[in-house]
Amino acid sequence: MTVHAFVDESARPPQYLIAAAIVEPSRVRLLRQSMRALLMPGQRELHFKKEKPLRRRSLADAVARLPVEVCVYSRSWRQHDEPARQDCTAHLVHDLLARQAQRLVIDTRNIRDTHDERTLRGALGPLPSASQLVYEHVDSTSESLLWIADIVAWSYGAGREWRKRIDPILHSVVDLD
Repeated sequence: MTVHAFVDESARPPQYLIAAAIVEPSRVRLLRQSMRALLMPGQRELHFKKEKPLRRRSLADAVARLPVEVCVYSRSWRQHDEPARQDCTAHLVHDLLARQAQRLVIDTRNIRDTHDERTLRGALGPLPSASQLVYEHVDSTSESLLWIADIVAWSYGAGREWRKRIDPILHSVVDLD
């Protein structure tokens, strides 16, 4: 079965985390509606670290009940986080290719997206179209499924209490150290 992946990160020195929400194409529409229903009046996106603690708990619990699985990739870093991010991204792409993923959506970092693109081209090899995996960077205001990855990355990085909240949808954790 093919899947789509929606990716966001959380940098918590000395750990860099990437979370990929893995979604079956037939569930994309339902999940987008579910995520948009969590917005407060006037809110354009969910950005977990900006939410108050009580709301965070409510959001994490709501997301943990959704029909989605999330994979987390982790690597430590010291001075610069970019190598850690790119290692996580390369491993993610390898795993997505094994699952015959069709689409990869990554929360944009604007000018820094070029680093991801270089890694993606390298991971997809000389004939990227042979994989059938297309990728794009988008702003999280325009793709609500990125919010799932944001919530899980933040929660996983926050430690035990928060990890327990998102455990029902946490499919795997890949530690690259």
